[in-house]
Amino acid sequence: MRALLSRLSAILVAACLLFTSQALITPERAAAADPGYLMVHFTGEGSTNQQMYLSHSTDGVNWSDLNGGGMALRSTVGTKGVRDPALVRSPDGSKYWIIATDLCIDCGQTWSSSINNGSRNLVVWESTDLATWSAPRLLNVAGAIPDGRNAWAPEAIWNPATNDYVLYWATNVPLNGVTKHRIYYARTSDFRTITTPQTYIERPGAQEIIDTQIIEVPSGVGNYRYVRASGDGQITLEGSDSILGTWTNLGNLSGIGLTGSMVEGPMWMKFNGTNKWGLYLDQYASGGGYMPVLTTDPSNPAAYQKQTSGSYNMGGTKKRHGWILNLTAAEETRVLARFANTPANRLQSYNFQDRYVRHSNFDVRIDQNITNDDAKFRLRPGLVGSGTVSFESVNFPGYFLRHSGFDFQLVHNDGTSQFAQDATFNKVAGLADATWSSFQSYNHPDRYIRHYAYELKLEPITNATGRGDATFRVTS
Repeated sequence: MRALLSRLSAILVAACLLFTSQALITPERAAAADPGYLMVHFTGEGSTNQQMYLSHSTDGVNWSDLNGGGMALRSTVGTKGVRDPALVRSPDGSKYWIIATDLCIDCGQTWSSSINNGSRNLVVWESTDLATWSAPRLLNVAGAIPDGRNAWAPEAIWNPATNDYVLYWATNVPLNGVTKHRIYYARTSDFRTITTPQTYIERPGAQEIIDTQIIEVPSGVGNYRYVRASGDGQITLEGSDSILGTWTNLGNLSGIGLTGSMVEGPMWMKFNGTNKWGLYLDQYASGGGYMPVLTTDPSNPAAYQKQTSGSYNMGGTKKRHGWILNLTAAEETRVLARFANTPANRLQSYNFQDRYVRHSNFDVRIDQNITNDDAKFRLRPGLVGSGTVSFESVNFPGYFLRHSGFDFQLVHNDGTSQFAQDATFNKVAGLADATWSSFQSYNHPDRYIRHYAYELKLEPITNATGRGDATFRVTS
């Protein structure tokens, strides 16, 4: 009997350990009323994939592409490509920034040129609501670093000790006889001006470090207030009680089979309502995109658990090095409305049916047999007025068809009331054929979108020619 009891006790202990392990590696799903998570990321190489994409999750492990899987923001500055974004929310929630690497591989830059003579700038967008974003601008962060040759993988975290942000990134620079990537930092309050960059993280010898991201850990979890994960030949974990203080090496993830030769781009998230975290890692070596590893203690390398491929779903697009934001309910409502999966359509001319509305150098006209993204628009709910529509460009998101002086251009939404009115239209039955459509100006209701000499105009329609010119078919 004593032997039997001993065996039963051992089985019970093993079962408890198994249950505990399963509880760790199976994330708790958020309650139905809880807001979810927003990921900003890029998707690969080339000018289209190296832009800003958004994805949403209700549980932190199953992701859905926003904006129809298309880019959400496009860089029109610097190299005109962006990678490695970070999404920063101000402590009071009144402002947001996206900061990203100014880099476009295979669209004008090679890896060699970008490493040794790349952009010293970051690309920055601003928003007050996560829905309408400013035009992109450049922030020179590496220009003040002697012989600094690039600026990669920016991150930022609010530092209560200094009441501003610590902005940090990697720069390739020759120093003390070794040319390699080191992490530099500067302080900023607005992502417009920065303090003089200082060395933040340097590994011994020739070892480089490019990717690092910091997360704040609540009291009672582990032994440190902050934990950072870095790609430096391993996925190295370090802990500190001060962002700009001394950091202690805690180990790496090689014990669960993840090394820096396999994964990069560590990206943290915390599950809502529980002390569980996900550390997403980009499987760059295999081209697999992001995968999560889960933990209840970010400071303990032994506490991390890899996930099986069936336990998470990254959605339709590949997710590359980015950032995850825990949304409030109000933020989630705005984001999901703004970046809803509205289909991409073309506008076919009624009286020149081989021609479609398209933008070219931000001018707008009808051209023959255009099938590329210059002729594709998302018919969004109007920027002003119930039941109206606005035309957002697919390949220049945030840019809309707008009349100015009764001529049309593709223009970035500046968030003003005047812009909203100029870019809003009533969709009505086609003036030449009721099975087609015409578009009446919101703020000049006696005028309609029409083509004249193939250019798009806003004009009164007074005759049969005008009715034909002002009639379009919304088609895929």
